[in-house]
Order: sequence, then C-alpha cells, then structure tokens
Amino acid sequence: MAFQITEECISCGACEPECPNQAISEGETIYVIDPGKCTECVGSYDSSRCAEVCPVDSCVADPAHKESREQLMEKWQKLHPGETPSGA
Repeated sequence: MAFQITEECISCGACEPECPNQAISEGETIYVIDPGKCTECVGSYDSSRCAEVCPVDSCVADPAHKESREQLMEKWQKLHPGETPSGA
C-alpha cells in the first residue's frame, strides 16, 4: 500500500529527497505523498525511506491504498522503464 504523511508532519523536508519515485512534494501546510507514485520503495530499497528518515514518524501506511508487493513492483516498473529493480 502507498504511504501517507499525517498531520504530525513538521515540514522539515527530510523525506522528499529520499523518495526514489518523486512521490513526495510540499503541500500547503505539510508534505504529501502521491499514491500513484508511491511504491513503499519496492524496487529501489528494502524498506520505506520516508518512514526511516522522518523525525516525527508521520510517514505511515495508507489503508486507503492497499497494494500487494507484486502491484507495487508493477508500478515501480512503469515509473522506471528500462531500469532493473534493486535486488533483482
């Protein structure tokens, strides 16, 4: 499932450069994650980078966007045509 950023976000910006899919952007008051681009870092890393670097733990799984690992990998492949996923 895609990740989301909760209202606890302090807008520090630590997560944005960590996203391999450019799914994170600055919103009006907090950073936001585009669920159409978020792959939970499947294909790029072993774990979700945004959640790892967030100092206030505001990057969490979004229950409204449940996806299997296979679906996340398909999304990654569409976002990174011609690239080889990490660990492949």
